[in-house]
Amino acid sequence: MATPPEAARQPKRFNPKLLIAFAAAAGLCLLAALIYFLSGNMPAASASAPPRAERPIFVTLEPLTVNLQTDSKERFLHVGVSLKVRDDEAQARIVESMPELRSRLLLLLSDRQPGQLSSPADKSRLAEQIRDELNRPLAAGQPAYGIVSVSFNAFVVQ
Repeated sequence: MATPPEAARQPKRFNPKLLIAFAAAAGLCLLAALIYFLSGNMPAASASAPPRAERPIFVTLEPLTVNLQTDSKERFLHVGVSLKVRDDEAQARIVESMPELRSRLLLLLSDRQPGQLSSPADKSRLAEQIRDELNRPLAAGQPAYGIVSVSFNAFVVQ
């Protein structure tokens, strides 16, 4: 009667049919992955890297102080402006024309009422107007300056 407990202690052997089925399934998975990769549907390793952003180019103007249009007491605007440009050539052209561009900016800003400069929407509108005015060529036949956007570094109405 000692044989039945000994038989219960023996480990069960793997079923060879199960082992063959598992190997066949693994082989089919590898074959499918190889076909998918070779067909070009799998993204390349370089495509997974994020695209490299170009460095922004800024031209910072010296801060300006202008008198504002008022009926009563004198008020002024102190503003610092940075221009984001599209390339190095635009940056060089702006630096060459800086006196004329600063003059245009002074004229544009001095024509404002203090109430036109109070809200964020007003400042955003002013930035667009500055961009449009400074992008305008100095002479007929010249290209625009390539100013993409205008940022304020300082903005004080007093």
